[in-house]
Amino acid sequence: MTDHGITYTGLDALLTPENSVLLLIDHQGAQFAGMGSTDTNLVVNNVTALAKGARLFDVPTVLTTVVEDRGGRIIRQLQEVFPEQTPIDRTTINTWEDQRVVDAVAATGRRDLVIAGLWTDICLAWPAIHALADGYRVFAVTDASGATTTEAHERGIQRMIQAGVIPTCAGTVVSEWQRDWAREETVPGITDIMLQHGGSFGTSLAWELQLLGLDKG
Repeated sequence: MTDHGITYTGLDALLTPENSVLLLIDHQGAQFAGMGSTDTNLVVNNVTALAKGARLFDVPTVLTTVVEDRGGRIIRQLQEVFPEQTPIDRTTINTWEDQRVVDAVAATGRRDLVIAGLWTDICLAWPAIHALADGYRVFAVTDASGATTTEAHERGIQRMIQAGVIPTCAGTVVSEWQRDWAREETVPGITDIMLQHGGSFGTSLAWELQLLGLDKG
């Protein structure tokens, strides 16, 4: 894995909570209404898990919308994770052309930029590729993103990979932030995220906790 001539291998190639900043772009009603590449429930589930993971691991998170008055507010599931935040409402299609967003990310001092957005080929790909030029190592969370068609989603991912963006998934990001089960302070939180948003793994985990007598519900 390379970034501006720097090669990242071993542990340096992995995300840490201390180096990460999360940018969530345009998870709004109008965008979801036009999404045809992926089941809406899956994207909502995955991006909510990602947001909860960021909250759990104290990863700074920037929320942004585009023309909220017409496109709708950010979905309630995300706003409830960050009730103290007012999303940055843009007119620019490319989020990275709004200086407020660029400044908000830069103010965190973090250089690993994790992004999810609607739509993949436009609202995710453009700022992801743009941020690379500013020296960020960019991770695109593809299962917390979607596009108008499957082809548009796939072409967006291909374009990002060709530019140097690193594709990943919501569960992968949260697991990288946890990294070690000996970090016991975040185990209850990540377990709760898995139970709520982990799909079949979450149901299996609930069963395991029951068999071990650890499920008090």
